[in-house]
Amino acid sequence: MKLKLFALAAMLMFSIKGFSQDKNFYIFLAFGQSNMEGESKPEKQDSTVDSRFQVLQAVDCAPQGRLKDKWYTAVPPLSKCNTGLNPGDYFGRELLKYLPKNARVGIINVSVAGAKIEAFDNTKIEAYTATAPGYQKTAIANYGGSPYNRLVELGKEAQKVGVIKGFLLHQGESNTGDTLWTRKVKDLYDRLITDLKLDPKKTPLLAGETVNADHQGRSAAMNKIIATLPQTLPNSYVISSLGLPDKGDHLHFSAEGYRKLGARYGAKMASLLGYKVNPVE
Repeated sequence: MKLKLFALAAMLMFSIKGFSQDKNFYIFLAFGQSNMEGESKPEKQDSTVDSRFQVLQAVDCAPQGRLKDKWYTAVPPLSKCNTGLNPGDYFGRELLKYLPKNARVGIINVSVAGAKIEAFDNTKIEAYTATAPGYQKTAIANYGGSPYNRLVELGKEAQKVGVIKGFLLHQGESNTGDTLWTRKVKDLYDRLITDLKLDPKKTPLLAGETVNADHQGRSAAMNKIIATLPQTLPNSYVISSLGLPDKGDHLHFSAEGYRKLGARYGAKMASLLGYKVNPVE
C-alpha cells in the first residue's frame, strides 16, 4: 500500500513539474489587422532567427510544416501561412538583445486583415461577422469563429510553459476617426487581463502608429487618436512610425519598415523590463 502511495505521489510530482512555468520564457500576445498579420514579403536576411525566439502557431500552416498549438522557432510568417513580416518579427529579435542568455521570447499572433477593433469584442463577434467581407469571414472562421477566444485559448496554453509579459497591438486603420477607439481598446485589455488572470500593473500594452503622414499614410489621421491611448489605458505605450517606409500603398509598411517598427516595440518593452536600451532610429 505504501509503495502504491509513493508511486502515486511521484507521478503527481512529475506531472506538476511537467507543466511548471519557466519564469524566463517571456510570452507576448500580438493582435490587430493587416499590419500585424504582415504585408511585406520576408527577405533572405529575415530567415535567420535565434531559436530562443519562438512562436505558438495559431493556425495550421502546411507550407511551413507547422501545426496549430505547437511551438516553433519564430521564422516568418508568424501569423498565417501566406502573410509576411510584421512588427512581432523584430520585436522578439530586439528584445533578446537585452535579455539574459537563459531567457526566451515567445509570441502569439491572432490578427485579421481589414478588421475593426470590434472583431476582437466577443460580445459583438456574431453581429460583426454577419456583415464582414468574405475574406474576413474566412479568417474569423479559421480562429474558430472568435479571434478573441482563440487569443485567450493560446494565452492559457502558453501560460503552462511561460509567463505573459505584455500585449502588442497594431490596429486602427479600419477605425480611423473613431474617437471611441481608445475606450474599446481599454475594454478589450481589461477582458484579457481578467480572462488570463494577469496583473495590469505588470502587463503593458504597446500600440503602434499607422503609416505616418511623412509617408502620406492613408490612415495617418488615426495616429492622433492612438496618441491619446495612455490617457484611457494607463499601462499602454505608443510606438512611433515616424520615418518608416511603406510598401508603396501608403497603408502597409515595407520589409524595412516592419523591421524598424518591430525593433521599436522591442526596445520599448526592454526598457519597461528595466533594461537600458539603445535608441532605435
